[in-house]
Amino acid sequence: MKILTIIPTYNEIDALPTTVDRLRAAVPESEVLIVDDNSPDGTGDLAEQMAAADEQIHVLHRVKKDGLGGAYIAGFGWGLERDYDAFVELDADGSHQPEQLPDLLSEIDYADLVIGSRWVAGGSVVNWPLHRELISRAGSLYSRTMLGLRVRDITAGFRVFRRSTLEEIDLSSIESVGYGFQVDMTFRVARQGKTIKEVPITFVERTLGESKMSSGIVLEAVANVTKWGLCARAKALAKKARAYQR
Repeated sequence: MKILTIIPTYNEIDALPTTVDRLRAAVPESEVLIVDDNSPDGTGDLAEQMAAADEQIHVLHRVKKDGLGGAYIAGFGWGLERDYDAFVELDADGSHQPEQLPDLLSEIDYADLVIGSRWVAGGSVVNWPLHRELISRAGSLYSRTMLGLRVRDITAGFRVFRRSTLEEIDLSSIESVGYGFQVDMTFRVARQGKTIKEVPITFVERTLGESKMSSGIVLEAVANVTKWGLCARAKALAKKARAYQR
């Protein structure tokens, strides 16, 4: 299996080297694509130096900070053009432990999307403030309820997609740029009738750099989830009405 691990970066110059070293040790067969959003701290230049020293590391530069979703979509497009079989989403800040990636990859033969989950049995978070955990749990609960999904950790960002899964999604139509992107992708995969598997992970709060979470990102996700859920229910009701009229 040809694996591509995509790592979006914006001002991650301190955390990135350690994360990539851990990834290369844990899954040496995976190639790495660092998608940098023109980080003012020099992360993009550092990524180029890392790529020059390791032929399995690649760098994709974007002209400005344009959101997590946009970075992953750009990475997916880059990888699809180069015939990778599995696409990994991994945070640069060390909150996703590369040593647990083999657990996710072991399930990709049996699922179309594998999610590293904090909120299933065996999953956990370390050093997270209570308000962050409450926001995450409430966000997943609200999304599950509005979208009619059973995935426990819908907002999780540690994931593996099969190539065929991404090929069947119209990536150009995705407008979510923040963490709502993860909900959007989960919903799209579920609507295709694909298999989604959750694997327990331990999520560790970052020790380097600053979190990109903001109230604006949360509000965007809530607004989008509400819109998607209402639209899905309206379509379901319209379908029932047409069937009744027949």
